[in-house]
Amino acid sequence: MGSSRERMLANEPVGRLIWRLSLPAMVGMFVNGLYNLVDTIYIGHGVGSLGVAGLSVAFPIQMIIGGTGAMLGVGTASLISRSLGARDYEKAQRAFGNNLLATAILGGTYIVVGTILLHPILSLFGASSEILPYASEYMGVIFLGSPLIIFTMSMNNVIRSEGAARTAMWSMLVGAIANIILDPIFIFTLGMGIRGAAIATVISRIGVMIWIGWFFHSGKSIIAIRLRDLSPRLRIMGEIITIGFPAFLHHASSSIVFGMINQLLGLYGGNVAVAVFGVNNRVIMFSAMPTIGIAQGMQPIAGYNYGARQYSRTLEVIRTSNIMALAFCSGIAAILLLFPGPVLRIFTSDKALLEMGPHAMRLMVAGFFFAGYNKVGGSVFQALGKALPAFIINSARPVLFFIPLLLIMPRFLGINGVWMSFAVADVLSFIITLFFLLPQTRALRNLEPSPEGA
Repeated sequence: MGSSRERMLANEPVGRLIWRLSLPAMVGMFVNGLYNLVDTIYIGHGVGSLGVAGLSVAFPIQMIIGGTGAMLGVGTASLISRSLGARDYEKAQRAFGNNLLATAILGGTYIVVGTILLHPILSLFGASSEILPYASEYMGVIFLGSPLIIFTMSMNNVIRSEGAARTAMWSMLVGAIANIILDPIFIFTLGMGIRGAAIATVISRIGVMIWIGWFFHSGKSIIAIRLRDLSPRLRIMGEIITIGFPAFLHHASSSIVFGMINQLLGLYGGNVAVAVFGVNNRVIMFSAMPTIGIAQGMQPIAGYNYGARQYSRTLEVIRTSNIMALAFCSGIAAILLLFPGPVLRIFTSDKALLEMGPHAMRLMVAGFFFAGYNKVGGSVFQALGKALPAFIINSARPVLFFIPLLLIMPRFLGINGVWMSFAVADVLSFIITLFFLLPQTRALRNLEPSPEGA
């Protein structure tokens, strides 16, 4: 099974292979994003705009937890892909074991910190006195389930690193379907409101954990769970964190930005503006799922072939992925610019929210055309094991651009300055991604390809 996947990564035509690995990731990400949207729909209609605002405050905190899983998953996946390409199977196994160890340690840390400091954390991320009760009910449960969230996000990256994209897709489908089924039961039937949505989310992750455990015990994986690999290896752990840290920084810095946005929107537009952001942001993130799927699908292909010194094939993977991502983002941006009102009416019937939402959506997505290129660019350097450019590309939008824009633009444009910061940050991020990616592609083009099997 393992050798057939390796032959696939090394020899199958690039365009078809990217689709083969990206399409399951897209489907999984779509469904994974769908249950976040379903949460918003149920809460928007069942709890109201304050419930949606509570989700908006909780979301950046969830991003930090998810970013920890992404850090461990991306770093481990890059190390495993390159190790498999170099035929170093023991190193791949040790990377997997240290991933599990780190997941347990960091997950437990989130439970302790989140339980003790719940209210101060929520206030820091923009919870007003009216929003705080709703955000507390939701995040109190999510913090308890943080080890499961970290594990499932991390393992999906690890599974994809060996080319098992369909299995990763099904793991997300299991969680999403369970969440969609459980949401109305806990929110409406049991009358638990927004807390019920959080409980449904955590329970669904248990189903994903069972599915992933089955995969690694079934013999269908190149990697196996071995107790001896759980012993800490500082060099491997350091490499995992170094390569994966840009992914965490991207999530964490985005989380800080979203907290700033909640604070600014509360100042300029009140609780309704915070709710508008909660809906619009989830729609935009859901719309970005195809490009995330493309980036995830290309990463094991690029990493394997780079490790095998197949540089021309690596270059072809990068070029094809960028074309696909740009095409997707252009189509999605056009839809959201033309039809924001009908999209928002799916989530709420609140007149104030529907009055403010479409205008905000158009300003937010004006630069979305470039988002796919930025996402693929960061993933390219992660796949190649180049931590510094991956770090810069992934941190540029939220740290270098978004934070200064939020500090400056609202002073002159008010609430419109907050909405417009999204588009300006996308354009500036595109420029910096070009700055790093073009020299890297030239360097790959100039390298002599190795003979087959070298």
